[in-house]
Amino acid sequence: MKIRKAIFPVGGLGTRFLPATKAMPKEMLPVVDKPLIQYAVEEAAAAGIEDFIFVTGRNKSAIEDHFDHSTELESVLHSKGKTDAVKTVQEMMKTPGSVSYVRQQEPAGLGHAVWCARNLIGDEPVAVLLADDLILGSPALKEMCDEWTGGNMVATMHVDPAQTSSYGIVTPGKEIGNLIEVKGLVEKPDPKDAPSTIAVVGRYIIQPSVFATLSTHSSGAGGEIQLTDALSREIGKTPFFGYQFSGTRFDCGSKLGFLQANIAFALERDELKQPLQDWLNKIS
Repeated sequence: MKIRKAIFPVGGLGTRFLPATKAMPKEMLPVVDKPLIQYAVEEAAAAGIEDFIFVTGRNKSAIEDHFDHSTELESVLHSKGKTDAVKTVQEMMKTPGSVSYVRQQEPAGLGHAVWCARNLIGDEPVAVLLADDLILGSPALKEMCDEWTGGNMVATMHVDPAQTSSYGIVTPGKEIGNLIEVKGLVEKPDPKDAPSTIAVVGRYIIQPSVFATLSTHSSGAGGEIQLTDALSREIGKTPFFGYQFSGTRFDCGSKLGFLQANIAFALERDELKQPLQDWLNKIS
């Protein structure tokens, strides 16, 4: 079965980036010249996603506006002959009816945000993408979809042992190429209790049965409803694998990761690479 739908949980408050996020969604913070959420949407589209479901919160209307026409802007660009700019703003438009918005009325965790989209999913698997996890290189979700043959799947990467308390951590089973069998999954374990250093990154393919588990609203780490907890309860009922993606992941939920992402992505741009590298060499 093809993965047709994707959920983008974008209802978080973004408190780590205050005051910038007081009136602007953190997902609209730009990396070079493109907001984080657009990178996630483009990655989903590259994987063949047809329906884009945003789980929003209050003060998130900028996201809806970003993926809609801006008649005044397009008119001004047309009048000034800026055809490339017109193309840029129009290319982010999706087919009418393929974009949906659901309101998460309280910040109760990732699992709760995903659960809020349940009525738009139906009885089919769905992808989940977190815009905070920005991946440079081959589109991670496409890699996952190409390998997925059923069950649940999460993107994974190795982290420093001291960082396990910041991630969902996998108890690994057999390895088949880039796939790792998930025999257990725990959210944010203390390093001394972590079953491995294999961490879950913000890309998921989940079965519809996960929504039934989320509907119990059982709280986990941080007193929130955790998606990893619901996935762990699926172990033994359906196949569950981690996928070691090939790209480089940046944690844009942190200030340091966000700055690193801006530099890394700028160095990939022909018009920016050399002058930026010259400046970096000068100040280092």
